[in-house]
Amino acid sequence: MYVPPAFRDDDLDRIRATIRSARLANLIIATADGPVATPLPLFLNEAEGDRGVLYGHIAKANPQWKASRIGDALAIFMGPEAYVTPSWYATKQESGKVVPTWNYITVHAYGPIEFFHDPERLLEVVTRLTNIRERPRAKPWTVDEAPADFIVTQLRGIVGVRIPVRRFEGKRKMSQNRPEADRAGVAAGFAASEDPRDREMGPLIPVQPTGERSSD
Repeated sequence: MYVPPAFRDDDLDRIRATIRSARLANLIIATADGPVATPLPLFLNEAEGDRGVLYGHIAKANPQWKASRIGDALAIFMGPEAYVTPSWYATKQESGKVVPTWNYITVHAYGPIEFFHDPERLLEVVTRLTNIRERPRAKPWTVDEAPADFIVTQLRGIVGVRIPVRRFEGKRKMSQNRPEADRAGVAAGFAASEDPRDREMGPLIPVQPTGERSSD
């Protein structure tokens, strides 16, 4: 991933937060025939290994787990993202030298991938993934609510995914490369949007609070 210095994010807490909040990841492996990708939910076990271990599962019918792999796997997690119109920039009024762009947060996680079939490990992964997504609900559904023999049958149709993370690449593109007045315009534009996804972006733009003076 191309990461200009202004957008580089090495903050491990923020990286982990992006992974936790991502609804779906993209799992990519390189093969002799080209890249293979699968969208799937993954969770990060932060207590395992130096940088944590990613877990998930794919369908046994998915040929990705059988493919001859080249190098590490890549898991991509997307955070908030939104279009930025040039109309929000103060620079538009000053010179007109502005173009559209896109602001976003993303994390790329790299590591050797392992596929496993052990029913106990699969059940643990499925249970944890389910609990993560059900927890916010008023009445969370749990795996043990389904008949045990049905769950056993379902587990036979999936393959577990395990990726010990070797390295993270974090990118946080939030108009940091723009002048203060432009950033303020972007934050205000997002805040006034009718789209809730845009409004989520507003507080993420690094804008100097009103009344504070720059130290440079």
